[in-house]
Amino acid sequence: MNNRSGHDDVVRSERRGAVAILRINRPEARNALNAAVFAALNGHLAELRTDDSVRAIVLAGASGVFCAGADITAFDALRADPLIGQRRASGGTLWADLENFPKPVIAAVEGLALGGGLELVLACDTSIVGQGARLGLPEVKLGVIPGGGGTQRLIRALGKPRAMALLLSGDLVTGTEAATLGLVGKVVDDDEVVEQAIALAQRISANSPLAVALAKDAALAAQTGSIAAGLEHEKRNFVYSLASDDSHEGQAAFVAKRSPNFTGR
Repeated sequence: MNNRSGHDDVVRSERRGAVAILRINRPEARNALNAAVFAALNGHLAELRTDDSVRAIVLAGASGVFCAGADITAFDALRADPLIGQRRASGGTLWADLENFPKPVIAAVEGLALGGGLELVLACDTSIVGQGARLGLPEVKLGVIPGGGGTQRLIRALGKPRAMALLLSGDLVTGTEAATLGLVGKVVDDDEVVEQAIALAQRISANSPLAVALAKDAALAAQTGSIAAGLEHEKRNFVYSLASDDSHEGQAAFVAKRSPNFTGR
């Protein structure tokens, strides 16, 4: 494993072909989020956004833990300046950047994904989760509420009744329970989480990067507007993809029974 971008070691980066793996690396704090982690993640994402050799990203945690949430030791500093606190509590634009990132982002969840950790999972496109993982938004037990989009994205993921039960109780669920609820993409054996996430990212990376980006863009539109607006958005993206070089290459490869050579154009 290396840290290709030179960012602080609190987030480690490695490559597996066209897949970039980012690992939150604060094992002494169960990979809790602090200002350094936010800055490092933002820095890596900014670089990966323009790196055409990267077609998908896996977000994981070091030492068998995804992320235990916000670093509680930083709360006093946040209270000292409510405006600074508001910005830092949400990691600036990190959650929105993850959700709207032009390339697919897959969360590989081992161990704990609590508070801000679960909010990271919710902001990713999908997730691979270990059976024994523990997920939840326990902020109300600490006298605060989620600040990284948890109240909004949990409702969209689960619907009001199930989301409210978790949000207001602060209860945790296992990876298996999370999959049953529809909170995560797929549940696997605990020791297979990262490799399964990378395998999914590699399958995605074999597709047209332009088509993948346009499909993600159109799907996200379903969350923000009417069905009519979403269908119009999808139609525009379909027409754009149809005129692309990747579209011609994909069809030619299919007819010739060969693997396509997609360029993202």
